[in-house]
Amino acid sequence: MNDKQEQWQLLEQKIITCGQCPRLVDWREKVARERRRAYKDFEYWGKPVAGFGDYQAQVLVVGLAPGAHGANRTGRMFTGDGSGSFLYEALYQAGFANQPSAPHREDGLQLTDLFITAVCRCAPPANRPTREEMENCLPYMAQEIELLEDIKVIVALGQIAFDNTLRLYRQKGHAIPTLSFAHGAVYRLGENLPWLVVSYHPSRQNTQTGRLTVSMFAAIWNKVKELLGRVN
Repeated sequence: MNDKQEQWQLLEQKIITCGQCPRLVDWREKVARERRRAYKDFEYWGKPVAGFGDYQAQVLVVGLAPGAHGANRTGRMFTGDGSGSFLYEALYQAGFANQPSAPHREDGLQLTDLFITAVCRCAPPANRPTREEMENCLPYMAQEIELLEDIKVIVALGQIAFDNTLRLYRQKGHAIPTLSFAHGAVYRLGENLPWLVVSYHPSRQNTQTGRLTVSMFAAIWNKVKELLGRVN
């Protein structure tokens, strides 16, 4: 194991054993203990969820938090729920994933040149973490970005991911102006900093109402490939 691999292992262990936020600890464990009827025979992860993907990635995807019966059940980002199904199908079509589905942690899914993280690592009640909970968690994303030395594009899935990505870079001392959240927006965060591509979150609420369609989401990943210089 080289030094970088050891740093990743230590960070992931630090994340999955985190207990900084009592409200989130109580909720994630309650969900895992009581379970949803459809998953009553499944073993729930019920712990914080670390980032997942290619450690040499040029693309970082930022979500909100683990789904109560998705990543909080499976232990891997965007795995085992409707949001993940929508996301991984798009990543497969764009060439960033080796398969279009992600039902469980041992399903063989591999990401190429892309890493997925989230603002919060524990499933929050009603998908609404508090500002303090987000602030407690943000250093984990900062550490991942430090280890991901080749990031050229960040894709923010939803308003919270967008706001907190900007907050993180501002905390690092970068003078980033006020930017507006808008699906499809593309911003350069600064010289020698990544591009920021903005998308609605692929939640069931957005995809089932048509606020985010398959073609709209595909356009996001086409823009990412364009920014990486991979135009067909």
